[in-house]
Amino acid sequence: MSRLLVLGSRNRKKLGELAELLEPHGFELKTLADFPESLEVEETGDTFAANAQLKAVEQAKYLKQWVLGEDSGLSVDALGGQPGVFSARFSDPGATDQRNNALLLEKLRDVPLEKRTAHYTCYTALSDPSGNVWAESEGLCRGRILFEPAGSGGFGYDPLFEIIECHRTFGELSPAVKSVLSHRSRAIRQLVPSLISIAHSGEWS
Repeated sequence: MSRLLVLGSRNRKKLGELAELLEPHGFELKTLADFPESLEVEETGDTFAANAQLKAVEQAKYLKQWVLGEDSGLSVDALGGQPGVFSARFSDPGATDQRNNALLLEKLRDVPLEKRTAHYTCYTALSDPSGNVWAESEGLCRGRILFEPAGSGGFGYDPLFEIIECHRTFGELSPAVKSVLSHRSRAIRQLVPSLISIAHSGEWS
């Protein structure tokens, strides 16, 4: 029997990444785009963990579903960890990937390659329909920011984020390779045993 799990996001590209990891274990994934009545949860937390918990708990209570809240972003060492939790709205409140990437490159304009180190973080939180958090996880992926975009895959800062060992950006790597290396896949793989345990416990209905 498949168990419905709602991803607390409207980003269908994220859904594609996560579905490959979770559907083999008997989970049917949907996004908030499948629930027109879903809330707009304001990301008021000052950490990825706080925002993931907010998105999970508020949506779960409102939709009366199990919800996986996820918050992720890019932290650049030379910028003191920016953009961090503001990654999606780095350039402005209505930011686009293009404007965010342009601002990042501008801020790093005079920074040499060896000092452009950065990492992606993904934090997840699973809430039951009553708003209780049952499991959490965190995944990191380290790399550096190039001087110009490379590749058209992925989304967000992916065309600028190079995995140093691969000499490729997330925009250039295949979905199969990214699913092994990415911060999001690492966080989800860490969460899978808890999801399976909860599902088999009979608490998930």
